[in-house]
Amino acid sequence: MREGLKIFKIGGGIIDDDAQLRQFLRALTHVPGHKLLVHGGGKGASQMLRDLGIEPQLVQGRRITDAATLDIVTMFYAGKTNKQMVSLLQAEGVNALGLSGADGNAIRAVKRPVKDIDYGFVGDLPANAVNTDLLHQLLKNGLLPVFCAITHDGQGQLLNTNADTIASTLARALAERYAVELHFCFEKDGVLRDVHDEASVIPQLTATEYQELKATGSIAAGMVPKLDNAFAALEAGVEQVVIEHALRINEPVKTVLCRS
Repeated sequence: MREGLKIFKIGGGIIDDDAQLRQFLRALTHVPGHKLLVHGGGKGASQMLRDLGIEPQLVQGRRITDAATLDIVTMFYAGKTNKQMVSLLQAEGVNALGLSGADGNAIRAVKRPVKDIDYGFVGDLPANAVNTDLLHQLLKNGLLPVFCAITHDGQGQLLNTNADTIASTLARALAERYAVELHFCFEKDGVLRDVHDEASVIPQLTATEYQELKATGSIAAGMVPKLDNAFAALEAGVEQVVIEHALRINEPVKTVLCRS
């Protein structure tokens, strides 16, 4: 029987709020078994870019990353944000280890090819992106890996990579060794049937229902790439995918995705 592994992806405003971030990380310490954390950058990187006179460029929620932007987001994601989370977990008695994809060759990406849009130094993840042997050793030794959204191409180039995609790719790769639960944590209690009604959480969502809700526009904007990644992970062997509020990860209100 495979050991369980819970992968949590945290992003959005939770990262920008010190009190809420502490509350999430404290709740995470009470989740039993092997755990792995992936985080985005919140709004702090965009603010730092503006402070330095660089206007952030986003297309459908994806950051265009030129050389100057890459320097800033690497400092912010892999430096300040990552180490802040690791230090807070250490304060809670959890032996966390902060990582980018370059550390230990953990996640190797390929630079996104230029098509209609040149995204710059943005990385996409191939099927063999994850060094599962490294992560297995870290988990076996009781460490909690904490990944930021920076990867590398194996040729010395760092790449900015979507954190939802990293979480989904890690879950799919590690599903060969572990019974993986993938948790996307943000500021809502789950997937809402009506974006204007916080109480309209869908307890279970099938792939068919998702396509129907997407077609009608009930699910749109930032939730679409998140759910596309989530269902792709489910189809690739991940045991369970959960969409939930970051501050209520140990509570029953959430959306559980189903294959059919």
